Amino acid sequence: MKRIIAWLPDRVDIRLKVIAWIYLVGQIVLVGTGGLVRLTSSGLGCPTWPKCTADSLVNTPEMGIHGVIEFGNRLLGVLLGIVAIVAFVAILRLRKERKDLFWLTLLAGLGIPAQAVIGGLSVLTELNPYVVGLHFVVSIALVALCTTFLFRLYTTPGPRMRGVPAWFAVVAHITSFVVAVTIIVGILTTGSGPHAGDANAPRNDLNPEILQHVHAIPAYVTFALTLVLVVASLRIRGTRVHRYTMYLLAVEVLQIAVGLIQANTGLPGILVGIHMMLAAMLAAAMTAVVLSLKAPVAAGQADAASMERGAAVA
Repeated sequence: MKRIIAWLPDRVDIRLKVIAWIYLVGQIVLVGTGGLVRLTSSGLGCPTWPKCTADSLVNTPEMGIHGVIEFGNRLLGVLLGIVAIVAFVAILRLRKERKDLFWLTLLAGLGIPAQAVIGGLSVLTELNPYVVGLHFVVSIALVALCTTFLFRLYTTPGPRMRGVPAWFAVVAHITSFVVAVTIIVGILTTGSGPHAGDANAPRNDLNPEILQHVHAIPAYVTFALTLVLVVASLRIRGTRVHRYTMYLLAVEVLQIAVGLIQANTGLPGILVGIHMMLAAMLAAAMTAVVLSLKAPVAAGQADAASMERGAAVA
């Protein structure tokens, strides 16, 4: 035990960064494998939960490829649970001076068993589209948490102040809201379409053709707002906001291209899966943009800013 405690980082180092990268990439890959389950009609490849069958914890040869795909997705969830524990333990020696890292790893870690329970409910409800949709929402929230964890590891700890004009920050937060709307409407759209996860799984009874057009509206609004952020960020010095807005724009261009192609080619499964992973990457990029709105400041500057705000209120 003493050796383990001695191994734990007492500062942010390469070990923590590697763990954080694995954590984030793993969450995005989990979205992809979850999409694979749905797009190959393998949602009930393991017909029970938490076991794969009533008599076996793992899939059996008789279950075929659907059992392999569904159990593989579950196994990746277990591996992510292990990564979550490693990440939490790795920052324990830093929990007092880096409370932000402590709470981020705790919340993300609690999200893993929550995902497992929701995944189990989706099987027990025979892939109810709203339960499956909730499964995806939690995945996006975990991607955002892991992005924040990774971002904080690469930034200077301590007080932070807004490093961009107020109007820019407002536009960025509006963009993040529209991104959330885009993802939620996308979940509803998928829930109305042909990829139910199983041939007999229920649909949400919404019109998929109408929802495709509704889904496009916030997507294009997001794109327009992002263009504003990209152009405006060129004039903001001393922050990394321009880099992250460019990442956001790149993901959106890919997302829109894939969305248009899949809508005009009958929703092929491979493109829908790519679209789902890009949605996770969109959430990650948007999270990074919002986090980059504030920059670390020296303690003296922070105290001075606090006194100025207090004087202004007085």
